[in-house]
Parts: sequence; structure tokens; C-alpha cells
Amino acid sequence: MTDLIVDNSSSLADLAKQKIAEFNALHWDASQRQGLGLKKLNTEGEVVAVLAGRTFGNWFYLESFWLADSERGKGLGSAMLAEAEMIARQRGCRFVLLDTLEFQAKPFYQRHGYHIEWVQQDYPFAGGSKYYMTKTL
Repeated sequence: MTDLIVDNSSSLADLAKQKIAEFNALHWDASQRQGLGLKKLNTEGEVVAVLAGRTFGNWFYLESFWLADSERGKGLGSAMLAEAEMIARQRGCRFVLLDTLEFQAKPFYQRHGYHIEWVQQDYPFAGGSKYYMTKTL
């Protein structure tokens, strides 16, 4: 196919998401999908922790969760996760889905009741692993 155009732009990625959302809207009501975000600022107003995801139907998809090194081990991550789960439950969610790389936060999530559903081997490199985890709320 010689008429294909390579376009690695974020605008093309956004267009693809929009087109999929339009198609999905023909099959279910996506208007119930809501973002779910939390952040923590330090005394200087800098972001030291951020959690982002979305809720839809029975599921909360926890897409991104980051804490500055200075905030780890102090209970902030646990508090943010608990708050996000509470918001998801209030929105009618019964389950959480997330993914984490082997060098990220798998033990943290396991301590909070998450279970490994599937492991993507050799991701993002040979010998690496990506864990898909769920929790029943």
C-alpha cells in the first residue's frame, strides 16, 4: 500500500481515539465515562503525587500513579489509592484494572489487595514483565 502516510503525531493518536469513541457510542453510552484524578502539592505548590484514570460502568481504570521519591513510604500513596477507590465505588464501580511494570509498584498494589490477572512477558524489553492487575471493590 503505497498511499499510506506515516504520521506519529499526538494529534493523529487523538483522532484515532475520537474515531473509536464515535464507533463505541453506537454500541453503548460512553457519556458515563468520567475522569478520576487526584494530586498532592508540596508547600511550594509543586506536584509531588498524581493519580489519573477513568471510571465507566463497573470499572475504574487506574491509568497513571506517580509519587515523588521524597513522598514514598509515608502513607501518601496508600491514602491516594484508597481515596480513588472510594470515589470509584461512589460512582458505581465494582472493579479496578491497572498495569505496572516489574520495576514499578507491583508489591504496593498486592499489599492493597490487587491480584495479577495476566503477565505480558518480555515487555518492554527481553526479560521485562508488565503485570495486569485487578481488584474487587
